[in-house]
Amino acid sequence: MTFAEKRLWAPPPIEAGGRHIKRYHVTGDPDGIDPAVEKAAYAILPELLPEPDGTPPATFVVLHRGGDDGAYLNAYSWVWDNVLHFGAAVAGQPVLGCPDSDPTHFVRLDRPWIGCVWELPPIQHERDAWVRHMRAPDRPGLDAYLTDSLPDGTTGDRS
Repeated sequence: MTFAEKRLWAPPPIEAGGRHIKRYHVTGDPDGIDPAVEKAAYAILPELLPEPDGTPPATFVVLHRGGDDGAYLNAYSWVWDNVLHFGAAVAGQPVLGCPDSDPTHFVRLDRPWIGCVWELPPIQHERDAWVRHMRAPDRPGLDAYLTDSLPDGTTGDRS
């Protein structure tokens, strides 16, 4: 099996479920994520978010369109000041509990998986951005955190 990196985009943040959402899109399609898949993924997003706990309401998501019918939404929310809460939804993968092969029919994923090799690159960046803007300064800067995203490119080496 040949491995190939995929494209990664960082669309502007949005708000959902009372949280600020930083976004990453991952796909092998040079045209990006189909708008119908994006709309369906963000419709289920509020179900993946934790209840407020006093931590600034910030989340980052990875929306991944697989090479087959699969589409995956991983939501990583900051809680307890420095901990990531995880929630996921999947579409188009009957083997993962989806009712059909429709990449716009998202259901919550009930497995403890946190992401595949193409979905993991944002995690290190987001950890460092959270420390840089929210934990290290005397006054946390949520706006600065929300604008600090990986640049568009590939999912590969970013060192």
